[in-house]
Amino acid sequence: MSTLTFTDLQVPEDLVAALAKQAITEPMPIQTVAYPVLSSGKDAYLCAETGTGKTLAYLLPLLGRLDLSLAATQLVVVAPTHELALQIQRQCIELAKNAGRPVRTLLLVGGTLIERQIEKLKTKPHVVVGSPGRIHELIQLRKFKPHTVKCVVIDEADRLLCDESAKAIHDLLHGMPRDRQLVYVSATEQQQSMTTINALSPKLVMLRTVDVPVNTNIEHLGLICEERDKPDVLRSLFHALRSKRVMAFVHRTETAEIVASKLAHHKIHVAQLHAAFDKQERQQAMEDFRSGRAAVLIASDVAARGLDIPNVTHVVNLDVPTLSKAYLHRVGRTARAGAQGVAITLFTQNETPLARRFEEELGIVIHRVRLRDGELFKV
Repeated sequence: MSTLTFTDLQVPEDLVAALAKQAITEPMPIQTVAYPVLSSGKDAYLCAETGTGKTLAYLLPLLGRLDLSLAATQLVVVAPTHELALQIQRQCIELAKNAGRPVRTLLLVGGTLIERQIEKLKTKPHVVVGSPGRIHELIQLRKFKPHTVKCVVIDEADRLLCDESAKAIHDLLHGMPRDRQLVYVSATEQQQSMTTINALSPKLVMLRTVDVPVNTNIEHLGLICEERDKPDVLRSLFHALRSKRVMAFVHRTETAEIVASKLAHHKIHVAQLHAAFDKQERQQAMEDFRSGRAAVLIASDVAARGLDIPNVTHVVNLDVPTLSKAYLHRVGRTARAGAQGVAITLFTQNETPLARRFEEELGIVIHRVRLRDGELFKV
């Protein structure tokens, strides 16, 4: 942990006071290295493990660069999921409100009436947060004029610049000033996305704070069982762990619904987060889980990217991810901001080679465990 304070970094006093209201008094390493670079307007890539304050690392310096006397959009943040975009917007609103800064923000994502968003754009928000597809759509309709934008943040850049969103990102940037600042954020790096990033930002500043990608505060456990038994094993784990906040990951919507139904039958309060739900249903699931009304969140990988949900003590991989990178993002939902956490993966006998792959590629040790008489034991 850095010994520097936010005041040492020359963060304005009102923002330091705003952070104190959130009980944040000492900068995380990525915040320490990012603040002077982003404040100077340079293009940068923020790469740090999950749960280390990357959102705040770019919001602090970029909010400080806004000219609030101008009725114009100056900062655009794009994110791959509605949930992450909403989380970023909320953090921006809270920071600005606690600092007493009249920053206008607007969320632009699909699944919401575009007419309502067009109406809200007339307020000239200083900050726009949203999905690349919807922002680009509004630019094409000439309802969002990006010529005043000074900075674009691409959150989860390794994902957004490697899939179908890449074209929308390129089109979005095409309508903005050529001297705009570009900030890329992710817990991991991919060669495909880095090639694109280096082309967009030839003078890129790489900001890394760790040599290993996996949070060392996470304990990794593996339990071998039959595929058909996984829902019942999850139920037994929930009671054995005595946790009030568990995230369980599955591959398919159908699996999520089956597991949720079985847990609910046993009086365990469950929320679901997956692509089959519309925006309102997904927001309600998040609110139920955040508030504690739901003790278990059954999620597809849409939830594994960037979400910051306080006090998630356990992550359970009900369906085993096939890639080490996917494992990394899933387990990163626990042990955030210095807390401790546990990741438990349910392997069938045929899936055990994946455990060895995760260990070798991520530099972790997955300890074998089993359930007996309602208790969890290491083998």
